[in-house]
Amino acid sequence: MIAGRLVYSGSKLSLSHRWKDTALWEICGVDGAVDVDEHCYEPMDRLLQRQAAIQQSLAKKHLQNGSLVLYDMTSSYFEGEYGDSEIVAFGYNRDGKRGHEQMVIGLLCNSEGCPIGVEVFAGNTQDARTLPEKIQEVQNRYGIQEVIFVGDRGMVTHANYEKVNDIKGLNTISALTHREIVKLLERKVIQLNMFDEKEIVEVVDPEKPGRRYCLCRNPKTATKEAKTRKGLIEVTRKALDRIAQSKRRSSREKIAARVGRVLGRTKIGKFVEWEVKEGRLKWRFKEGKIEAEELLDGCYIIAADAAPELMAKQEIVASYKKLALVEQAFRNLKSVQLEVRPVYHKTDDRIRCHVFLCMLAYYLQWHMNQRLKPLFQSDGKNKHREWTFENVIERLKSLRRELVQIQEAAYTVICTPDEDQQRILDLLNIKL
Repeated sequence: MIAGRLVYSGSKLSLSHRWKDTALWEICGVDGAVDVDEHCYEPMDRLLQRQAAIQQSLAKKHLQNGSLVLYDMTSSYFEGEYGDSEIVAFGYNRDGKRGHEQMVIGLLCNSEGCPIGVEVFAGNTQDARTLPEKIQEVQNRYGIQEVIFVGDRGMVTHANYEKVNDIKGLNTISALTHREIVKLLERKVIQLNMFDEKEIVEVVDPEKPGRRYCLCRNPKTATKEAKTRKGLIEVTRKALDRIAQSKRRSSREKIAARVGRVLGRTKIGKFVEWEVKEGRLKWRFKEGKIEAEELLDGCYIIAADAAPELMAKQEIVASYKKLALVEQAFRNLKSVQLEVRPVYHKTDDRIRCHVFLCMLAYYLQWHMNQRLKPLFQSDGKNKHREWTFENVIERLKSLRRELVQIQEAAYTVICTPDEDQQRILDLLNIKL
């Protein structure tokens, strides 16, 4: 089933029906017809019982004391009814799929993006709630006492940092929220002219001497943020003007509800000042706030409590950017290749095991990609580009193992790989 997620998309049932078309089941020790209960669901139940031990083995192999650990979360939505589930629930959907119940998935990776462990949470779980538990898991269950834990700004919140900063052997790296940056400006710990596009400026918090702030500015992000804000402001302007210019007077409650819907949609209520007088809307933009916001476009701060002798400021920023490797893992898990959804299982344990299977498939894919780097690096560009992981799988699919029978004699024949296929097999260290 793990290999099947890389080769075929679809449900466990559809995979079981492919036994006549593929040697996969036979190679894995199942001869003849495949029964989905016996060969899929029962092994899934046994696999789930072994998840903790398997992840412990992966951590032992890919983590060591002082390791950088990457942790992030995503959501995956469901279709259909899951009335008896404690996992499937409404919550903040990171894919923008409103009106769907979901589950939340937490993924733990090493500094290179190799998956170590996965956990399924209820769909209404907030990212920050899982942090203390994950740190405890890494230190106690995996035995990594000295750890540098990297999480995004929604994970390592101020409240969470206060909870975990006294844990022995733990260092954290995260980004500050916009509100936290503003507070540092108000406290005069930092100044706007300290944000630079080329140089990382490091500041130590005088109230927390062990807390280091690495100030950076990304010009591309600045342009994108300015363009987005301008668009939202224009949408808000038109919508509020329509309400204000309405010929019919209305009650304050009705006008407030309409304004609330507009600001809730555009998310820029902090820039708008409004009131209702004599049944009409009066409003204006807070130009000063907009100008102040523009000065922070592209500015971000990476916070860490690792000592300078342990990590330089450049390493801190580079370590935070490695969270993109976890995002890449999520993209692969949600793609057609691994297809964590749609989820065909109805019980919570099967849902958990399905996600674990997908993680193990990505673990296999990650290692294959490492070995296939020479193939990808020597590939052409633009229209001359030939190789992707999907193309590799498709090229290998044409290798067949056939049973040939002549009268009473029967023997197995394996296709001879062509030049490209043989190169792929050599890189993967596979012999037919």
